[in-house]
Amino acid sequence: MPDITLYNYELDEQSYRARLALSMLGIEWTTIAVDMFPGAEQKKPAMLALNPLGTLPVVRDGDLVLHGTAAILLYLAKAYDPAGKWLPEEPASFGAVAKWLGFSETAIAPAIEARLQALFDTSGDAAALRQAARKAFRIMDDHMTARHFDGKEWFVGDAPTLADLALFPSFALSRDYGVDHDEYPALRRWIRRFRTLKGFHTMPGIPDYH
Repeated sequence: MPDITLYNYELDEQSYRARLALSMLGIEWTTIAVDMFPGAEQKKPAMLALNPLGTLPVVRDGDLVLHGTAAILLYLAKAYDPAGKWLPEEPASFGAVAKWLGFSETAIAPAIEARLQALFDTSGDAAALRQAARKAFRIMDDHMTARHFDGKEWFVGDAPTLADLALFPSFALSRDYGVDHDEYPALRRWIRRFRTLKGFHTMPGIPDYH
């Protein structure tokens, strides 16, 4: 049985990505709650010993300790999805998944910051962060609109992959800082489909519209 521990803050979007991956891969895990707000516990010595960057989530699997959400998702898929459903081996599909994982770490970063600012009054230019988030969502919506015209339902290939899992939380949680999901109809359809997947579980702020 996997001996996996997730260091997690319940309202942290990045921690949610790790929880989704663990759940959708059917992995049992133990959660250790980290007081991210207001305690900033992830920046204190005990957590810095696990992750010197002072960020969440952190995953411990036996003697292996990983931080960085993309690294965690890639590791879990490689280690616990031998069929390669979530991380396809075929080079073009693998590259496309990697592209969207990179997008989730870069273009989506302002969306994550905008939500934290709305919920916890963190620093940053609110208008600029929201504008950048909407730009990223427009790119995603245009992609899924084109995919829909080709009869496809997921960001890569014919089935959900890590691309979908990594991108889902930012758009799904964006109403926390005022994004109108009606502006992105292709993404609305996509998150409705994503919610029906085996192992999906929600968190506060995820819409349940049909």
